[in-house]
Amino acid sequence: MWWFQQGLSFLPVALVLWSAASFVFSYITATVLRHVDPLVPYISDTGTIPPERCLFGIMLNVSTFLGVATMYVRYKQVCALIPGNSRILRLNRIGLTLGWMSCFGLCIIANFQKCVLYYIHVLGACLTFGVGALYMLLQTVLSFHMQPEFHGKGIFWARLAVLLWSSCSIGSMSVSSGLLYSGRYGSGLEQRLHWDPRDRGYPLHMVSTVSEWSLAFSFLSFFLTYIRDFQVSLGAVVTLQGRTLHHVLPPGSGAEEQGLLFPGSV
Repeated sequence: MWWFQQGLSFLPVALVLWSAASFVFSYITATVLRHVDPLVPYISDTGTIPPERCLFGIMLNVSTFLGVATMYVRYKQVCALIPGNSRILRLNRIGLTLGWMSCFGLCIIANFQKCVLYYIHVLGACLTFGVGALYMLLQTVLSFHMQPEFHGKGIFWARLAVLLWSSCSIGSMSVSSGLLYSGRYGSGLEQRLHWDPRDRGYPLHMVSTVSEWSLAFSFLSFFLTYIRDFQVSLGAVVTLQGRTLHHVLPPGSGAEEQGLLFPGSV
């Protein structure tokens, strides 16, 4: 059995590979058609003009579905591993809510391009990255409480490192974008697809775009840390006691159901 066939580990793998492919394919299409500059454009700029806009939208919609499924499996796994800790379960529920809000933001980004409804697109970006960062924070806290009984300390440190990476990217992008679009360097810059190195604000533009790409791949890297956890999945063993399946059993001696965690099965 291959490693990605164990449990539900294919879910985070599919999420990361498909999302990365959506960025890369849209970038290649937009640069080949000369719709954007080849040197680090905004991710959203590569999904602004047809035909890359169509590709960008449909692929990110699939990423949204994969993200919802991955976060739900993670939620159910934590519930199964630590069923009696009310504090952990509360954080787990909050994490699922934040995660699904982040996925909804990704769906907004996919379907409301910045050239059409700019402020709705920005709202989607804030939900995706801002609320998504809170989801990563809660999952890192959960990983801290789950070590070393349920996974090694390396998982916690890896998630903490990715969380710090994403936080630095968010800070850098927020500051550079805020300065760039403050009005000091002209108006309408948010709709510009082509930049010249001699343009005013070009250094801030480059810092902002590099930070956005860094932030996107920090999110994908965080979901890569789920692969090992998802190789162990939740299953159920049911034992029926009786002469036939139609035999009515007295209370207390009926079917017994037991939840198990085992690798390689669902």
